[in-house]
Amino acid sequence: MTTNHPGHPGGPQPDPRVLMEAGANPTWFGRVDPRNYRPAPGTPGGVPGQPWLPPLPAPRRRTTGTLPLLIAGAILAFASLLLIVPFLLGNTGVAGFGIGFVVSLLPLSAVLLTVSFIDRWEPEPKRLLAFAFTWGAAVSIAGTLLIQPLFAVVAPRTSEADFRFFMATVEAPIVEEFTKSLGLLLLLLAARKYFDGPVDGVVFAFTIAGGFAFTENILYFGREIAESTNPGTDLVRIFILRGIMSPFAHAIFTGTTGLIMGFAARKWHTGHSVLAFVVGLLPAMFLHNRWNSMGGDFLVEYILVQVPIFLAAVVGIILLRVAESKLTRQRLLEYARAGWFSPVEVDMLATGRGRRQAVRWAQGRGREAQMRQFVRAATALACTRQRILSGRDVGQHQADEFRQLAEVPALRAAVLG
Repeated sequence: MTTNHPGHPGGPQPDPRVLMEAGANPTWFGRVDPRNYRPAPGTPGGVPGQPWLPPLPAPRRRTTGTLPLLIAGAILAFASLLLIVPFLLGNTGVAGFGIGFVVSLLPLSAVLLTVSFIDRWEPEPKRLLAFAFTWGAAVSIAGTLLIQPLFAVVAPRTSEADFRFFMATVEAPIVEEFTKSLGLLLLLLAARKYFDGPVDGVVFAFTIAGGFAFTENILYFGREIAESTNPGTDLVRIFILRGIMSPFAHAIFTGTTGLIMGFAARKWHTGHSVLAFVVGLLPAMFLHNRWNSMGGDFLVEYILVQVPIFLAAVVGIILLRVAESKLTRQRLLEYARAGWFSPVEVDMLATGRGRRQAVRWAQGRGREAQMRQFVRAATALACTRQRILSGRDVGQHQADEFRQLAEVPALRAAVLG
């Protein structure tokens, strides 16, 4: 005799709104509409291994995924270099270009290490980070060079100082933030599976901005070598300004756009994405304008305005990391109640301390690589569940969920040896 259980494919299907678990919305960026909620697939008797899965949706035709985006990005980057390299060499000379390139690696390293820290919980695909960097370092720079002349036409010509002030405080914030954030919009539209939250938005934005600042620094540092009568002293001076005092300036500007677009990504709606792109440009342009507007009182404004903005960004990043951990924990708890993980495993997989302890334990048994794979798989599973609960492309993400769940027992076994 077969007994049909609620939630089993052969049994009655309960209303997800009734079964929405307590704590299902653990953070401000993991909100779930009760109408989209659905219980996690269960395992018979609470024993992992053979899931009670509803019938899989009909397989979709295989898509090319992010390949078109990457190909288009590579073509645009190559074409952009044909414009950028002659421009840089014309302004810096060969020696200035070489020295500027090497010195620019230092602030770039600081930005990319920060990206690595932010992205450590659920790492983005390397290919998309490479797209983001090349977009910032090449495509957005080329776009800026092409659009700049349009602003130069309408810039005031009453004096050289007025012209420069207009280009620095009006043209640069508008054009540079627009060209950088276009890369974010492309990622959001073409790689929405990986760009579906505010942490992703900040990671991609920082990477794009890091690339942009890298190329811009080559110009500034190299020009000091080429044009200054005292290049060593002037290079140190501008490196202190750009490499020590403000290596994260562009990252913070564009990061605000990425943050806003990341929140919109939770809606999985093209219209919301484009609107968030437009709205997100406003704070980025404002912050960029404020930075470029600092003049005679630079040091005072830097301490009273820019330092607090930087500290606020640090606090914001920490809050995002905490919220990401809480969201992972909640989604894995839902799988634990369905029999896929034990509560101890959830504590291990959903907290930074638990992960570090787990890796150390695995290292002593020669299972470090297997443990890291188990942690990555569990984190990806939690993210997949969040996408399912967003209510968009549910069938596609459920197929990913079933595949990932089927791998859990083997991954656990590999860790235990």
